[in-house]
Amino acid sequence: MDFYLTYILSAIGLFSFSALFALFGVYAERKVSAFIQDRLGPTETGKFGTLQTFADILKLVQKELIIPAAADKLLFILAPGIIFVAVYLGFAALPWAPGLVPSKLNLGLYYFFAIISVETLGILMAGWGSNNKYSILGAMRSIAQIISYEIPAGFALISVVMIAQTLNLQDIATQQGILATEKIKFLGYWDVTTTGGVLSWNIFRAPHLIIAFVIYFISSLAESNRAPFDIPEAESELVSGFHTEYSGLRFGLIFLAEYSMMFLVSMVGAILFLGAWNTPLPNIGPVHLATWTTGTAWGILWIGLKSFALVGVQMWIRWTLPRLRVDQLMNLCWKVLTPLAFVCMLLSGIWRLWLM
Repeated sequence: MDFYLTYILSAIGLFSFSALFALFGVYAERKVSAFIQDRLGPTETGKFGTLQTFADILKLVQKELIIPAAADKLLFILAPGIIFVAVYLGFAALPWAPGLVPSKLNLGLYYFFAIISVETLGILMAGWGSNNKYSILGAMRSIAQIISYEIPAGFALISVVMIAQTLNLQDIATQQGILATEKIKFLGYWDVTTTGGVLSWNIFRAPHLIIAFVIYFISSLAESNRAPFDIPEAESELVSGFHTEYSGLRFGLIFLAEYSMMFLVSMVGAILFLGAWNTPLPNIGPVHLATWTTGTAWGILWIGLKSFALVGVQMWIRWTLPRLRVDQLMNLCWKVLTPLAFVCMLLSGIWRLWLM
């Protein structure tokens, strides 16, 4: 019974976090965009406009759930749930602290990559089921974009896996709290010191992974349909893309999935490249801040700060760069990012064999 209760509480906690992050994220993005465009953003509802998002959600909940007369009702109704659940389940294998993982999976990274791919199915169902030309065009664009950018993103993640020699995200996190000195049987890896700190993060431990991180981050923007890769939702061309016909809570689920995806891909980037829940501070004397001895609260703090920082960069990019054309988007994927990611994977093999 305790086993099931733990999973139920984890599921409720993750859903609550997703909802709260969406509320915070919308408000933060409004303020970031206002700062970049030299205006104020929300100011009237609540102190500094902090209740504006709550007011918008309250309005959204009260809206009518409209189904177009010519829509495929089953696909139309199921699509928002599939989109959100696919993203929501991605959190299951992510480590938040040394002893805090919702589901301890040895193939955690493989599970993550597989489960978020289901979102593509939900987007196709939303576009096709709406029986709307704008919706189906948006869905086709989104599917082509997501499937294409999974290739360089996958190569970039494989580059990390080749260095870490494991698909277990908690093991990858633990390795980044240590510094290598000599080989022993520790996860098939190197002997460890308690120095830790920022130099033990993957992007410094194997410097070519800095390029892999940039490739992954760019690809994650495309996976999340974020600018400058927001052509599936191009308002000037497609109204709102694949979710044009949605209203009320169904639109809210799609919106929640988008912001959850922003945090999800940022958290995965932090886990694989930026030291996960480890602090950038080195261990000094009896004080152990960077290794697996770190406390739960301390780990959540650091993984949260790193993930929020990456989300902030996503927002900054959205309100800074113009939208790419379809041909530019595909050229960047297949002619630039994919070859570079393949080179990173090759370098990881050389680094593992010759330098480790």
